[in-house]
Amino acid sequence: MPAHKPAKPSRAEVEKLRREIEEHNYNYHVLDRPTVSDAEYDALLRRLEEIEAKWPEFRTRDSPTQRIGAPPAEGFSVVTRAVPMLSLENAMAEEEFRAWRERLVRAVGSAGEGDYVAEPKMDGVAVELVYEDGTLVQASTRGDGVNGEDVTPNVRTIRAIPLRLMHPAKGAKPPKTLSVRGEVYMPLADFERINKKQMESGEKLYANPRNTAAGSLKQIDPGVTATRPLKFFAYGIGSAEGTTIRSQWDLLQALRRWGLPVNPLSKRCQTIDDAIAFHNELEEKRPKLPYEIDGVVVKVNDFGVQEEAGTRSRSPRWAIAWKFPPQEARTRVLDIEVQVGRTGALTPVARLEPVRVGGVTVSNATLHNADEIEKKDVRVGDWVFVRRAGDVIPEVVAPVKELRKGSLPKFKMPEKCPVCGTRVVRPEGEAVTRCPNFACPIQVRGRLIHFVSRGAIDIEGLGFKLVDQLVTAALVETPADFYKLTVDDLIPLERMAEKSAQNVIDAIERSKHTTLPRFIYALGIRNVGETVAEVLAEHFGSIEALMEASEEELSSIHGVGEVIAQEIRTWTSVAGNRKLVRDLVKAGITFARAPRATSTELAGKTFVFTGTLTKFTREEAEAEVKKRGGKAASSVSKNTSYVVAGENAGTKLEKAQKLGVEVIDEDAFLRMIRR
Repeated sequence: MPAHKPAKPSRAEVEKLRREIEEHNYNYHVLDRPTVSDAEYDALLRRLEEIEAKWPEFRTRDSPTQRIGAPPAEGFSVVTRAVPMLSLENAMAEEEFRAWRERLVRAVGSAGEGDYVAEPKMDGVAVELVYEDGTLVQASTRGDGVNGEDVTPNVRTIRAIPLRLMHPAKGAKPPKTLSVRGEVYMPLADFERINKKQMESGEKLYANPRNTAAGSLKQIDPGVTATRPLKFFAYGIGSAEGTTIRSQWDLLQALRRWGLPVNPLSKRCQTIDDAIAFHNELEEKRPKLPYEIDGVVVKVNDFGVQEEAGTRSRSPRWAIAWKFPPQEARTRVLDIEVQVGRTGALTPVARLEPVRVGGVTVSNATLHNADEIEKKDVRVGDWVFVRRAGDVIPEVVAPVKELRKGSLPKFKMPEKCPVCGTRVVRPEGEAVTRCPNFACPIQVRGRLIHFVSRGAIDIEGLGFKLVDQLVTAALVETPADFYKLTVDDLIPLERMAEKSAQNVIDAIERSKHTTLPRFIYALGIRNVGETVAEVLAEHFGSIEALMEASEEELSSIHGVGEVIAQEIRTWTSVAGNRKLVRDLVKAGITFARAPRATSTELAGKTFVFTGTLTKFTREEAEAEVKKRGGKAASSVSKNTSYVVAGENAGTKLEKAQKLGVEVIDEDAFLRMIRR
């Protein structure tokens, strides 16, 4: 019997599918409020790809499928724009900012005294997007302001950028021809993840998110750009045919309605003092933002006043960039010491003359590994540039070789572990030198601290100092020993009264009820982070099945791969590790299989639980969320949908209130999952 031939869809059905996909892109990338799971989104996109492959007449330039797979270009052509992308005048201090405002008032009178729009100054790559009849037809880099590089195929891979503008039911419709200006950037978490992979594979590290974003935009093969996690914020226009928008603030709202992402931190400021307060507030928030900014851009709101103020040859008089203190500084390397981590990795660290970087005093900076020191050629006595962005560990960017005096000796990694004296090894193909001694004291402490940490077994009250005391007192050697402790064992320790000792024992007892992903992550297997632990728990369903899995089976799991599979199999084949798992299970640790999503009612929602719950354990509550397609997180961020607060809720509740995240009680959560 011939196979069933699928019916050809109508053009209306295809257009509906495209609109649905673009709506999900908008919800995810612009509003940061996804309404479907990744799997559902992927299914829709695959469906559209299959239709266009079978019936090519449905394929169009603005289809969501055209974001990836464009053929490599031979180079970049030049785009010449009629309206230049000008630079901005800079202010480095409040006095300079106020001086700009005084010049503005002299130029336009009282109209320059107030009503500004202040926007975060993204540390990204400026681009211009040209839309005709609502469809993206061209994208170019800033270049020299007049001439830029045509990077249209690469920009089309950035899902935050709509290929077709939305037509809102209310407000101004997109002009027939519109050139939008904004910044392409790479989020800090993605940059760190990429650099971690580079370091693990022994490849050269990227300098910073901005340069990485710029390099990603200028890939000859758009397929490479498509693999890079780039984002976009729009901040203005170059030209618009027939627009009725008359102010910067109204423009930002219109750009958002048209489907373009606009930085939600942008603010309308009625007075100069409002703008100064916004700058100071944003500078305080800067270290915790998920992307890099280097200042605040303040613009006159009214377009008519902007026109009256005019421009200089290179910058408009109606706008200024008030920069933050630099996140790079120059200082001198006093010494290079080697630290040993919980996995035995030896990491060289530069001891520096203290210097202020990004608002904090830095005296230590990572040098990553021996290869990185060799590439950068950093030596004791060098003057170096040090960089610190957000909460990232400070790192040495490069030495200032012009200031090097004399013949400074090159750094060499030690041949023996600086902690236990064991001869170190460097496996072939790896960039990291390691101490192979599993009993190395610093590794023992590191594994124990990792085991009790918040993302792992999460034993409240067991911090570094207490774990160190327990190891020193020979009370704990392996994680299983935590479950043999008694109140009498703890009372003799420093700052440990009977009540606090009992609290620790109670916390240890509570930790016996955990989840399989947490347990796997707590074991401290190299390269097995929280995400991989979730994947393994979902695939195997039990710790026993994971312990017996072959390297071949492990490597076939999506999200694991050959390198991690080898690490897992190496770990599970060690008799001491197998005994540890048996001892932990024997101690009473129990965990349920990671729940499979049985519905999508909470898809796109992220929950954080804090305080004492009365109707669930925290693990049970998180399982209820995951069963319904939602996500349970351990920390609060602007992406959190709900914080469920029980009794004695602490800092997570405070952070939720500060960020404006919706807080609900346990009863409200119950109604949500039972409706």
